Amino acid sequence: MNPRLAKVLVNGSLCGLAAAALLPLLWMLSVSFMAPGEASSLPPPLLPVHATLDNYRELFAHAGMGRYLLNSLLIASAITALALASNLLAGYAFAKLRFTGRERLFQALIGALVIPAQVAMLPLFLLLKTFGLVNSYAGVIMPCMATIFGIYLVRQYARSVPDELLEAARIDGAGELRIFGQIVLPLLKPIMATLAIFTFLAAWNDFMWPLIVLTGQEHYTLPLALASLARDHVQDSELMMAGSVVTVLPVLLLFLALQRYYLQGLLLGSVKG
Repeated sequence: MNPRLAKVLVNGSLCGLAAAALLPLLWMLSVSFMAPGEASSLPPPLLPVHATLDNYRELFAHAGMGRYLLNSLLIASAITALALASNLLAGYAFAKLRFTGRERLFQALIGALVIPAQVAMLPLFLLLKTFGLVNSYAGVIMPCMATIFGIYLVRQYARSVPDELLEAARIDGAGELRIFGQIVLPLLKPIMATLAIFTFLAAWNDFMWPLIVLTGQEHYTLPLALASLARDHVQDSELMMAGSVVTVLPVLLLFLALQRYYLQGLLLGSVKG
């Protein structure tokens, strides 16, 4: 096959797949600016006849979407910060510190990955209920403070840090915390960015665990608020699409802005690990 023709076919196929993936998102954005009932007409319009912001005004003025947006931002940011601290420390310890049972403990953690997350939800809920953390921000945040995947990701990347560099710092009298903070942490910046984006996106989009823990609507995150909105306004497609845009747009922009660091951390981790 002609190389130029092959290039055109490959690029054309990729563009077609990208358009197919983007079309639902673009239609969601278009419907969010339509007047009530406009999207239900046949055939469904692709663009609003008269664009309006009434759906967004309704969301923030009467549906409490501003509160839910702040809840999601608070929970996702807290989970990201705590998970970064815990996963970085644990991953570095498994990679570079020698202690009894290190390999067995790490193997047990990796083995726990095969256990479905849903299995642990009931005992975890009962444990939080015992401590009075149900229907609180802490009840959503604490179980996500560290993840096996995050520890594994940091460990694989931290193994590439030269042992000679750490030994030289120890000979010079530096303590382990100083070595971690001044030497290791700057070298882990790519994987930190990857882990931060991954954790924030997962926390922002999480639906199941907040649904179980949060019983009061004042603590709802955006995915829960959107599900509640769907029950109350099942026929109002335009309002629903506006709520979907508010839920999706922040994390979409975040990922697009930081995708270079996200992919760089994943690729470097896979090569160096």
